[in-house]
Amino acid sequence: MKIKTLRNLSLAVAAGLISTASYAQSTNDSGNTPFAPSTSYRTWSVGVNAGLLNQTNLFNFNREGFNKMDNNVGYSVYIKKHISPSFGLKAQYLGGKVGGTNENATGNQISKFETKTPWSAALSAEWTMANTDWMFLNNIIKPYAAIGIGALNYETTTFAGSVSNTADSKTKLYVPMDAGLKFAVAKGISLDLGYQLNWANKNFNGIESGAIKEDLFTYIHAGVEIALGNREKPYLAHSNPVANLVNDANRKYDAIKAERDALVASNSQLKLKLDEISADLRDDDGDGVANKFDKCPNTPAGVKVDGAGCPLPEMKNETKVIEKIIVTEEDKKVVDEAIKNLEFDLGKATIRSTSHASLNRVASLLIEKNFSLKLAGHTDNTGSLQTNLRLSKERAESVKAYLVSKGANASRIEAVGYGPNQPIATNATAEGRQQNRRVEFLLF
Repeated sequence: MKIKTLRNLSLAVAAGLISTASYAQSTNDSGNTPFAPSTSYRTWSVGVNAGLLNQTNLFNFNREGFNKMDNNVGYSVYIKKHISPSFGLKAQYLGGKVGGTNENATGNQISKFETKTPWSAALSAEWTMANTDWMFLNNIIKPYAAIGIGALNYETTTFAGSVSNTADSKTKLYVPMDAGLKFAVAKGISLDLGYQLNWANKNFNGIESGAIKEDLFTYIHAGVEIALGNREKPYLAHSNPVANLVNDANRKYDAIKAERDALVASNSQLKLKLDEISADLRDDDGDGVANKFDKCPNTPAGVKVDGAGCPLPEMKNETKVIEKIIVTEEDKKVVDEAIKNLEFDLGKATIRSTSHASLNRVASLLIEKNFSLKLAGHTDNTGSLQTNLRLSKERAESVKAYLVSKGANASRIEAVGYGPNQPIATNATAEGRQQNRRVEFLLF
């Protein structure tokens, strides 16, 4: 490969770093809430790559007259600890061979060099830019840059005409600088395309001359990086705090919206049920029998009806008999028992089934002795006055409707509600309030 071709490839990698700003494909390897601890993520990864080693570079530094650079295979492995989604520490091994030729060399000038790098070890700090930019939530393409310091072992052989000279193996400090793109192809797996510029010690290529004594060599590489640890956990390097915050807010919004929708639906159903009950308790024809139990609706005003709301047969030559109504102690016991056993559903006018037996005896008493009955509903002072007045009236009407359904004469039953206005005990205690919540029966 010619030097011009390598230079174009290097420029293409650098241009990719800039063009990524316009690439907004979104992936999601997070799944954690904002501010989740590092233990919720996989924070270790390993990478392996291979590529080309040569002494060309983007800046044309330290060419030292070698106008023809050899392209040799390089290889590298590393292990990385991710401190945050955008920052990590990387321990890297790099090995291979670097060489070049000076086609213009004459006489005793060095015409060729070959430097073997059996091993190197460096510690670098790496920044992932795509995980810090709020405009990119979780990108597939993640630009990165790194810089570090390490030890480089190398052995240089130079050629002058037919004479070669191999210098002693040396281990010196060097500075690796990386830039590239990582492609998040799957959870915990990234493809890595990078350009590494290595600032090495002088004599790396066997020549000490030059404006800058330290030599440079490059490593253009491709490889793969794999996260270590529990695969059920997200990979920290593929996570973005902004994306986590947005996703968490969306989840909470959806949960609140679902709860609100459920409440709206429940309230709608409750309103429909209340409307049905109100319609059942209305007395549209004014005959004293609620619509639910009125078998003869639209009875003309003033017409006497039976317990089912149907007109009573007219009696010709009717002789009015004034009958004296006598309420015995036994009658009072029947009523008292009904009062003691009378129970409603909490906050409602629905009579519980445990009260039916004693109410049935009151209905029989009304039918048998033709008594009149006044039902007076009362409540404690808990809640609004309007609500208590309505509830006390509805409960008295509910008792009346039940007695009429058992055959009692609706015209002889009066249902009224007094709410909290006629307490028989103090409302300051639970026991007093319990006594005030009642329906009174008055036979006459």
